[in-house]
Amino acid sequence: MARVKIDLPASFHFETGLRVQIGDLNYGGHVGNDVFLRLLHEVRMRFLKENNFSELDVCGAGLIMSDAALVYKAQAYYGMRLTARLAVADFSRVGCDFFYRLTDDENNREILRAKTGMVFFDYQKNKVVNVPGCFKTFIAILSDKKEKKKQR
Repeated sequence: MARVKIDLPASFHFETGLRVQIGDLNYGGHVGNDVFLRLLHEVRMRFLKENNFSELDVCGAGLIMSDAALVYKAQAYYGMRLTARLAVADFSRVGCDFFYRLTDDENNREILRAKTGMVFFDYQKNKVVNVPGCFKTFIAILSDKKEKKKQR
């Protein structure tokens, strides 16, 4: 059986903390697969908000998810503190990929890696639009800052 493989970017543009809540657990006592997608959405929303964007307004265009891939590395349990990292890469004419890595704060063990394909969308016209140039520029500047910081 072929397995999904997600190669993460070398560096991330954003980091935030999450805590596993009781409602996140499934009957197996660990975070349910459906919950991880919701957690990724939370991470993406925090990244956008911190940078004065929203899913309805990224330089004048909205975002809509076109695909998602998740690779589970370890289970997450009630009360765990997780660090979520996000990077934006792989631009096409109308979209890009958001990459995520969730790790357990206690031992830095990788819990999940994921990718969501995001397409830029005009919700008024109900159609796909080109990636806004200012968003590409914004991500390039973020990437340059990370690279320069790494070199110090």
